[in-house]
Amino acid sequence: MSLRDETVDGVWRRVHPASPFVRGWVALAAVGYFFGRDAFERVLQGREFVDPNLNSRAPWLLAGGAVLLLLTVGGFILSWYFTRYQVAEGYVRVNTGFLFKQQRQARLDRVQAIDIVQPLLARIFGLAELKFEVADAGESAVRLAYLPLDQAKQLRATILARAAGVVSGPEAAGEEVPEAPEHVVLSVPPGRLIGSLLLSEQTVGILLGAAAVVGVSVLMDNQAIYLALIPAILGIGAAYWSSFNKGYNFTAAISPDGIRLRYGLLDTQAQTLPPGRIQAVMVAQPPIWRIFGWYRMHVNVAGYGAAGTEGAARTMLLPVGLKPDVMRMMSLVLPDPGVDDPERVFTAGLTGLAAGGRSAGPSDDGFVVTPRRARLLAPLGWRRNGFFATRTALLIRSGRWWRTLVVVPHQRTQSMALHQGPLARRFRVADLVLHTTAGPVSPRVFQAGVEQAVELFDQQAARAREARKRQTSEQWLAQVAPQAPEVAATAQPQLGHSEQFPSPLQQEDRQDG
Repeated sequence: MSLRDETVDGVWRRVHPASPFVRGWVALAAVGYFFGRDAFERVLQGREFVDPNLNSRAPWLLAGGAVLLLLTVGGFILSWYFTRYQVAEGYVRVNTGFLFKQQRQARLDRVQAIDIVQPLLARIFGLAELKFEVADAGESAVRLAYLPLDQAKQLRATILARAAGVVSGPEAAGEEVPEAPEHVVLSVPPGRLIGSLLLSEQTVGILLGAAAVVGVSVLMDNQAIYLALIPAILGIGAAYWSSFNKGYNFTAAISPDGIRLRYGLLDTQAQTLPPGRIQAVMVAQPPIWRIFGWYRMHVNVAGYGAAGTEGAARTMLLPVGLKPDVMRMMSLVLPDPGVDDPERVFTAGLTGLAAGGRSAGPSDDGFVVTPRRARLLAPLGWRRNGFFATRTALLIRSGRWWRTLVVVPHQRTQSMALHQGPLARRFRVADLVLHTTAGPVSPRVFQAGVEQAVELFDQQAARAREARKRQTSEQWLAQVAPQAPEVAATAQPQLGHSEQFPSPLQQEDRQDG
């Protein structure tokens, strides 16, 4: 089937026939377990397959099981028959439901991101699910499950090409767009991922909790307390496995339609993040990770919403990486950092610390930090907490032990608020909160001097207005072209750009993959 047919005539098409079985295999397993558990146990014990005491009722039980199985399979068939999708008139629509019908649709030019998800069973059948994200507080506007993998990639490529401006105009409405080329910029080695999990905050908490339990059991001379830890141990193991499964084989690549992230061991996922949809970036470094120089990166993406069990992986821009990896990913999200020496500025944001004795104004590294008079409010972090405004973004650093750096492009600032509690009024400081879309990143300038906070409030509002006026396109490939010249050359005729802007954050020690 050609995507040209779907786009031109807008016919309604069905998902793959195996889709309901991939989604509902748990129901079939439950039916089989309920009716076959006793027989299976009897076979393992060397007894008859059917209990002799049930000979008179066995036909009825088999008949009931057959009816329940038929109803389940029939429900699957009806679910498949009444699930249809359409790509036409600038929308992707999905109709579902037999008794209770539902239609969901998303405008193609408003799609924030498209993910290709392959659970283990779907991978066996060669199927994939498409998730179309829009700005709806994290709930997927459209979930198209399941399509053949090649067809899912083709559909994603066409939609993203139009969203990125690679294909536009009515003359291109029927063109079948091939999947955009890509250039891998980094990958996370499995050894580093395992090390980051073993040295995470979660591990420290587990060790402290285990020490407390052992101490209590010794003092009370009660060994039964260890039995109560079994559910906790299972839960901890599941959490570690989930983190490893989601971070395994993590790779990041550049493509004309955005940043491509791939990860997963059993359940694989391929995300495409148009950089224009990224609202804020956070770089974090736990204390133990400082020994190895490791960092992690999270993002707020329009449409993803707050990070939950699933969202935590989807908002992860880098599970663990070195400083060059952080700078490389930052150069993709913010191709123009707005300063002449980005290496120095971002290093100060990651590791900088103002000299003691400073009372107000910018520190030696350019960051405006908490005034000395408020050091009692943050004895460890007052020299670390600070902000720095470039031409294109606001950098906010905080944390003496748990270091964080938050970067918010000026045009992504939706609103702001000044917060000042009783103690803050006493020390004449205030917090400035920047509001973006929901997500794991909460931009907040901690304990700035009142004068600096009010001045930043006014200036940041003006910067946001001017940045939104200057922003005329979400296309970004031309700005990161030096990092992937072969990809840019492929897409250049379609993009229609003749100039390329070098990436100021590009590192000399960049390595492919």
